[in-house]
Amino acid sequence: MDITPLGHASFRIRGKHTTVVTDPYDSGYVGLKFPKHTSADIVTVSHGHHDHNKKDQIEGSPYIVSGAGEYEIKGTSIIGLSTFHDEKNGKERGSNTIYRIDMDGISIAHLGDLGHTLAAAIVDELDGVDILLIPVGGIYTIDAHQAAEVVSEIDPKIVIPMHYGRKELNQKQFSTLAPVSVFLKETGKDPVAPQNKLSISKDKLPAEMLVVVLE
Repeated sequence: MDITPLGHASFRIRGKHTTVVTDPYDSGYVGLKFPKHTSADIVTVSHGHHDHNKKDQIEGSPYIVSGAGEYEIKGTSIIGLSTFHDEKNGKERGSNTIYRIDMDGISIAHLGDLGHTLAAAIVDELDGVDILLIPVGGIYTIDAHQAAEVVSEIDPKIVIPMHYGRKELNQKQFSTLAPVSVFLKETGKDPVAPQNKLSISKDKLPAEMLVVVLE
């Protein structure tokens, strides 16, 4: 399996038989250029904001997964879990969907724009997740401290931070997001050079939790 960052909270997850793209974004809004000619079998959309829902730019006539429920598509199992984009039950920024994606024997959770720590029932649903894609920048989502708490509860093998401050982002929208270094400090992990892709298989998952920065 290859996990390639497309920017912000968007990734291409390419398995043996299926490719999933998460939260494709509007380049003009985010400030990053979404890669042209990106194709997928499945697109997951965590919520309806411009930096997460530009699904019409994905090629290949993908199946769009948007909202809670259980899905089985081309041998890939996806479970959508209802959460909120803020700490006030969605009153400020609405709802958010967490997706648990199981393919090639690996379980991946994409937390979208999660705005609060997790209820015990959601933690239970995420039991056994191997790879966690988690927002860490704060302001619109959980911050670095809350993200570290969520990581501790889920206890994945690999953590991939997302939705954090970068100079390349549209500063009008995202200047207040904290950089990924704040999250790395919270987890006690040393800063690492960002990678452009994670290639992983079930038998290569680390014994001890690893934080991988993808850019």
